[in-house]
Order: sequence, then C-alpha cells, then structure tokens
Amino acid sequence: MEGAGKHYGILLALSLAIITGALPCCSSQTTRKFQFNIEWKKVTRLCTTKQLLTVNGEYPGPTIAVHEGDNVEIKVKNQIAQNTTLHWPKHVSIRHGNRHFPDHLATSEIPIVFGEWWNEDPDEVEKRMMLTGAGPDSSDAYTMNGLPGPLYPCSNQDTFIQTVEYGKTYMLRIINAALADELFFAVAKHTLTVVEVDAVYTKPFTTTSITIAPGQTTTVLMTANQVPDFTGMFVMAARPYLTSVFPFNNSTTIGFFRYKNAKTSTGKPPVDLSRLKLQNLPAMEDNAFATKFSDKIKSLASPQYPCNVPQTIDKRVITTISLNLQDCPENKTCSGYKGKSFFASMNNQSFVRPSISILESYYKNLTTRSFSSDFPEKPPNSFDYTGGDPLTQNMNTEFGTKLIHTSWGLATGFIVQNGQGPSQSMLPPPQDLPPC
Repeated sequence: MEGAGKHYGILLALSLAIITGALPCCSSQTTRKFQFNIEWKKVTRLCTTKQLLTVNGEYPGPTIAVHEGDNVEIKVKNQIAQNTTLHWPKHVSIRHGNRHFPDHLATSEIPIVFGEWWNEDPDEVEKRMMLTGAGPDSSDAYTMNGLPGPLYPCSNQDTFIQTVEYGKTYMLRIINAALADELFFAVAKHTLTVVEVDAVYTKPFTTTSITIAPGQTTTVLMTANQVPDFTGMFVMAARPYLTSVFPFNNSTTIGFFRYKNAKTSTGKPPVDLSRLKLQNLPAMEDNAFATKFSDKIKSLASPQYPCNVPQTIDKRVITTISLNLQDCPENKTCSGYKGKSFFASMNNQSFVRPSISILESYYKNLTTRSFSSDFPEKPPNSFDYTGGDPLTQNMNTEFGTKLIHTSWGLATGFIVQNGQGPSQSMLPPPQDLPPC
C-alpha cells in the first residue's frame, strides 16, 4: 500500500445509504441513474483538517433512493491519482409498503449513519498496526452522520440535530459503519419499535435502545410523543458495547432531536453537558441488555415471508473464527498482548491478499499461482469451542490464500455453539419457527 501503487478503497457505508422504497412505486421497471465522482475534499473535525476521499465531494456522501425492483446504473469517475475500489456492503434498507411492515405509520425517514474519525491518517494507523502486531490505535471519535457531537473537543458546532414534530412517527434507518465496534443506540425518554434488521423484516417489538453490529442495518419507528424541557430537545446517543480486551474507543457520540414549535425551546443543545443524562443508553458492559435484545429478533415466518431451512446437507464444514496471538519472530519487537502479534483467522488460517483478484485468477486459470483450494473444512485440532481459554489454548495461525470449493446452488447453513458467558452466545431459533 505504498508508493505509486498505493490503492485506496471507499467503504460506501461510511458515506452513503441505499434506501429502497423512498421513491413512489411504479408499475413498470425503471432504471435509476447516478453519477459518482471520487475526489479528495478537506474536512475539519476535532480541530483537525485533513483530506478525505469522498463521493461527489460529500461527507457523508449521497443517498441512493430507489424502489424495490428498479435497475440501478451508476457511473463512477475516479478523479484522484491512485487506483480506487468501491466496496458495496449490504447497507440496504427495504421498504415494500405492505401490511407486514408498518412504514405507512411513519411521517418521514431519517437516515442515521454511525462512523469513526481519526485525526491521524488511517493508512498510517494500519501500517503501524501491521508493523508492531498491536491492535490499531483507537479512533478519536465516533460520529453520527459524519458529526462527532459536543462531547468531543472543538465539536459543539459539529453536532447532528434533527427537527421533529410532536405526535408524528418517524422511521429511523440506522447503519453502523464504525470499523469494528458493536454499538448501543438510544433516544432519551423515547421508545423504539424495531421492524427490520439487515434488510429482513422482523416481528415488530419495542425497546428502549438497540444493539447494532459493524456493517449492520436496523430500522426502527419512533413517535415524538414526549414533552421537552426548556431546550426543546432530547439527546440521542451511541456508545460501544464492550465484548473483548482488544483496543477500542470508549467514548460516546451524541446528537439531538429538536421538537418543532416547542414553546420553551431555545433551539440549542444544553450548555452544561456535565449534567446531561444519557437516558435509555446501556452501559458499555451491559451483557444482559444485549442478550435480551438479541432474543427478541425473530423473523416474520409468514406465508409471504417464510423461513425456509434446507433439510439436505451436501457438505459439512466446521469453522472457528478466532483472534490469534502470534509468537513474535526473532529479532523483532511486537507490541500486542504479552509481546505477541494479533492476527485474525478462520480454522487457524490467516488470509494473505493475492496480487490479483481471486475472481480474475479463476477465469484466467491462474489458480495454481494465486491461491489453493485446500482450505480446511474443520479446525486443525479439536478443542472446547465454547469454553476454551483464548490465551493458554491459543495456536499460532498459518498464512496463505486458501479457498473452499462448493458446487453451484449449494446452500450454506451455520451451526454455532454457545460459550459460557452472556456475550459468548448466539440467539436461539425463535419459538414460533415453523417446521420444515
């Protein structure tokens, strides 16, 4: 990633939201066309100004508003000197407008995108992490729609404030584009109704706050039905959910819902932030809430949206996903835990990025040079997958570019075993899961 060959990538979730259903429905298929210009732009946050890679010069970037079933045509022009990759994660919020999804109750939609801000160049943070084997330096702030909020230095003016009207219901399209942290999110004194997670309808349920993982989307309904104080505002806040000892940012980003025409409204956030109460927001180590929230997420399992589970297994693969501690090589100083290096692995295999893309290698029949097809279908050694000591039972990972081949149309299912602690478990199947 150095020199003239440096390659930049844009995680579009950091800069734009893709919302289907935001436009009126149409009877025939429509092609929506967009122009994206990749360009540098100077942005100032936390009293630090630096160049950011942006789409159309916007930070956060543009919203793609389309209807389900539309064709989308996007023309991208790279206006910087380096090669650039656009990454399209599944940050899509779906709106069908049917009886299973109460979007007709919402007055309008409000996208809320969580991100992170580093005063330093993130590329330098990555280089140092790879050089020392330590975790990456924590970000300097979490952001809400690109704004850190007044709990951070020099950020009173960089605060997300959304005006709402008393008695109206709003649909919050929430996206966690933070790098690696699960986040809690809540609005003071307001109740949220979860109706969709990761573009899949859920049985609606009410909650005082939500837990949202990196790369995840959640849609909630919120009714502005509270009486504000003299500020006319209610705080909304997000903070990390602590699940490991890996380095993380333990700060909180806040914004405000401002009630329109509130008689006592000053129109400005509270001046004395020391007395600000982040009501409804769980503590960073609130495992009980996170577990309770996950247990409530259930599919619709309706005739229109059935929960179809494959009954025939063609290939059985056991995969363990790990954060490994690698012994430090001779004549090198490592800054990870106990003088070792952190590496991620699957079945004790840490992926090495090939010089050309795997898809290109496949079609050009370059498989023998760029990757191999011997990814292990089970861990190299059996151990207690649910209660093993991550330090005493740690294995040095192996490195390579290994794949596992499946046949066309092969369905994939995962069997996940729970650990002993509340943060080491997956939510169980819903009690009302229909039989196959």
